[in-house]
Amino acid sequence: MRCPFCGHDDAQVKDSRPSEDGTAIRRRRFCGACSQRFTTIERVQLRELVVVKSDQRRVPFDRDKLSRSIRIALRKRPVQEERIERIVNSIVRKLESSGESDVPSKQIGELVMDTLKEVDDVAYVRFASVYRDFREARDFEQFLGQLGDKLEPEPETG
Repeated sequence: MRCPFCGHDDAQVKDSRPSEDGTAIRRRRFCGACSQRFTTIERVQLRELVVVKSDQRRVPFDRDKLSRSIRIALRKRPVQEERIERIVNSIVRKLESSGESDVPSKQIGELVMDTLKEVDDVAYVRFASVYRDFREARDFEQFLGQLGDKLEPEPETG
C-alpha cells in the first residue's frame, strides 16, 4: 500500500478489525519512511459497476458519491451513523447482486428514494428535490401533496 503522505510504497499494517456490520475491514497502517499513520478500508466487491447516465454516458460507480448524497439528505436528522452505513451497504449490495454490470442512474436514484422514504420523510423530500430536479415551488407543492396523501392515516371504520 502506497503512503498517501510521502508516496512510499511499503506501508505496514499495524492493526486490522472488522467494521461494525462486518462488511468491511479497517486497517491501521504505518509508513516506515515518513512515520505517518493512516487508515484503509477493504470491502468485498462482487462486480465492477458502471453507471449509465440519462444522456447515455457511462461512468464508474462511485460508492463515496452515493454515501455523500445520502448523508446530505440525512444531515441533522435523527439517524445514527451506523444506520447510514447499513443503508449505503444495502443499496450497493442490491446493485451488485442484480446480475448487471451496467446500472442506469435512474435505478440508483429510485433505490435511494425508496430507502429514504422508509427511513425519514424529511430526508426523502430533500433527496427528491435534487433527484427530481424541482424547478419551481409548484413542483414541491405537487410532490408534498402526493407524499401527504400517502402519510394521512386511514379513516377508522365502524
